[in-house]
Amino acid sequence: MRLVARIYIAVILALGGSALLSGLLAWQSGSLLRLCFFVAMAMLCSGLKVGLPGVQGTMSVSYVTVLLGVVELGLAEALLMGFCATMVQCFWRAKQRPAAIQVLFNHAAIAIAISVAYSVQHVSWPPLARFPPASLLVLTASAYFLANTVSMSLVIAFTEGKRVLTVWKDCYFCSLPHYLLGASIAGALVYVTRQFGWEISVLVLPAVYLVYRSYRLYLGRLEKEKEHAEQMGLLHLRTIEALALAIEAKDDVTHSHLSRVQVYAAELGKEFGLSPDEFQALQAAAILHDIGKLAVPDYIIHKPGKLTAEEFERLKIHPVVGAEILAQVRFPYPVVPIVRGHHEKWNGSGYPDGLAGEEIPIGARILAAVDCLDALTSDRPYRPAWPLDKSMELIISESGCSFDPRVVEVLRRRAPELEAKARAQAQSAPANYMRKELRVERGEAPGAGLELPVAPPRGAQEAASPEFVSWIAAARQEVQALYELTLELGSSLSLHETLSVLDMRLKKLIPHDCIAIYLRRGHLLKPEFVSGEDAAMFSALEIPVGQGLSGWVAEQGRPIVNGHPSVESGYLGEPRKFSVLGSALAVPLAGPEGIVGVLTLYRGEKNGFSSDHLRLLQAVQGKLALAVGNAVSFRQVERFAATDGLTGLPNARSLFLRLDSELSRSKRTGEPLAVVVGDLDGFKRVNDAFGHMEGNRVLQYFAQRLREVCREHDIVARMGGDEFVLVFPGLGPEAAANKMSSVCRTVSEDACRAFPTADIVLSAGYAAFPSDGQDAEELLAVADRRMYAAKRDRRSPAGVLAEVQTPAQLIAQARY
Repeated sequence: MRLVARIYIAVILALGGSALLSGLLAWQSGSLLRLCFFVAMAMLCSGLKVGLPGVQGTMSVSYVTVLLGVVELGLAEALLMGFCATMVQCFWRAKQRPAAIQVLFNHAAIAIAISVAYSVQHVSWPPLARFPPASLLVLTASAYFLANTVSMSLVIAFTEGKRVLTVWKDCYFCSLPHYLLGASIAGALVYVTRQFGWEISVLVLPAVYLVYRSYRLYLGRLEKEKEHAEQMGLLHLRTIEALALAIEAKDDVTHSHLSRVQVYAAELGKEFGLSPDEFQALQAAAILHDIGKLAVPDYIIHKPGKLTAEEFERLKIHPVVGAEILAQVRFPYPVVPIVRGHHEKWNGSGYPDGLAGEEIPIGARILAAVDCLDALTSDRPYRPAWPLDKSMELIISESGCSFDPRVVEVLRRRAPELEAKARAQAQSAPANYMRKELRVERGEAPGAGLELPVAPPRGAQEAASPEFVSWIAAARQEVQALYELTLELGSSLSLHETLSVLDMRLKKLIPHDCIAIYLRRGHLLKPEFVSGEDAAMFSALEIPVGQGLSGWVAEQGRPIVNGHPSVESGYLGEPRKFSVLGSALAVPLAGPEGIVGVLTLYRGEKNGFSSDHLRLLQAVQGKLALAVGNAVSFRQVERFAATDGLTGLPNARSLFLRLDSELSRSKRTGEPLAVVVGDLDGFKRVNDAFGHMEGNRVLQYFAQRLREVCREHDIVARMGGDEFVLVFPGLGPEAAANKMSSVCRTVSEDACRAFPTADIVLSAGYAAFPSDGQDAEELLAVADRRMYAAKRDRRSPAGVLAEVQTPAQLIAQARY
């Protein structure tokens, strides 16, 4: 229980106890029989109770008899009636046994209310001296009503964190007419009893029962209306949550973000005592604040690294788009300002409107802080989750700068408690997920057949739809176009085909009149692909790196938007020729070894390109650079023979390409890889004794036998001379040692039988990835050293004729 609630209860208990004690000390009773009769009626009427809307308390019609006692009896007798009636109301047909503090508080509150009503009725106050008895009785009933209901409203508000006036209006104000009706009944009964004796007061029971029935029917109708309103509100909220779930389903990274933000925001909203409309708006905004990200392409939202300036500009539209979408719903509470302002900052440096301080809606200030806190404590594509204490340090450091200091202070004080609540709700809530891998097997085609839909003209679509619809449609179309482009870029190793696909696809994304891809060759940029207006002129260019528009981009590694194409034509060597195009957009193509080229788009009008065009180009920049680099490498490899002319094995160039490819695959999959380097001991003597023709025959024989004893997917290559390299994917150090020993022994023994006059033996050394090296050069160097060590010591594990008993011994002896 909160401290303010404890203090208030203690005050009420003290005041109620004092009132009860003072009344009992002044005990006066004219007729004990009459008192017992009145007490019995009060207890009977207190059993006629109804539940109050919105709270767990009840209210009985005993106030009619209590008012009668206040008018006809003394203070002590009226207090006794109230005490007995309250006791019956607390325990008679109670849904759950009340706590002792509740019983004491109820008795104290009734004692205070009766004392206040008795003072109004009997104390001779000058303002009330000239009031007629009927009016005075109405004032007495009103005083009793206020004293009783206000004290109960205060304790409910303090314990449940609600507004006092809201509780009083929702739960008790509706009973005021019945209190006044009870006062009328009590007044009539006073008149009758004074005329015919107190025994006639038994007639009050039918009247009280009619009041009880009417009050019960009235509250029952109110309760049904309230339940209906709550059900409609819950239906509204569930509809919002379902919409948010549908939006969230495309983002598995932040699947619990919305529910956690909702818990945090709701608790802070209670802490700040938001009005019902503000609180409902905050709850809805906590669920729907990111709905505007429908208009942001997924590759920006899920980008693992930092955003470019252009990508951030696109991301910043999501609060505006979200507000426009929700404005169409016409919520009965202010959701739109919260969604629009949840990225505003306390110092005015936020977006989209640059609001500052109290100009930002309180709901938006709360949402901004809790949204940032949950983002910090959750795994995101660009960084892992932070612990709560580290996240709170950052939030606190931004107090008064990005966030409202009051909100930060509440978060600092309650962060562990709120985090525990969020986790508990996540564990107890049913799993909300949407099936993504869903396929309907039946229904191959409609009766009329399948045909691609024809999209309406964009202008007509935008005119018929709100602006946010066009934003969302543009984002979806952009993602689809980028997906198709990147998919096709990697489908061919032909450089011309790759660049042709790029030209065709880019025209749908970025309007341009000419496209040129310049590749770097030494200190010059030479056009590799040019298409469009002035293509002949641009095809003749040779631009020094660092000069001209494209040369500057190649040297600096930075893009240019709306540069002037005329600076390119200065490198034609013909001053009379110049381009009539008015603007250019150029981006560098960066490969693993630096800038490999520049992609430049030209357009006829000046300032024909926007930052959005640059963002789209940067989205495919890396993929394009990789595709161009691969195509260039492939074309270079094609210029040379891929195999050794004598043995038919891959030559050294092909070996390195294939070894790099296998190393890349091993790094991705974590599989081991072994490299064996070997040469022929005694081969020089064969050349000297029998000539080079016989030597060539020996090399061909060893190449054939090595290929036969190795697996189909192993790589066997000739490095040059009598040196061979074997690559065994999937073999670790121990298996590599075994395989090397087996291959060398088998091939050497076969060679001795095939060439009995030549004493030729295959000596070899091995290296294993990743233990012996991370790249091809390191692995070959290690294997080469071990091979020469084997030549010096024929008993080493790399030696062909080594008498080693186990693979473990081979490995152990190789670690020198």
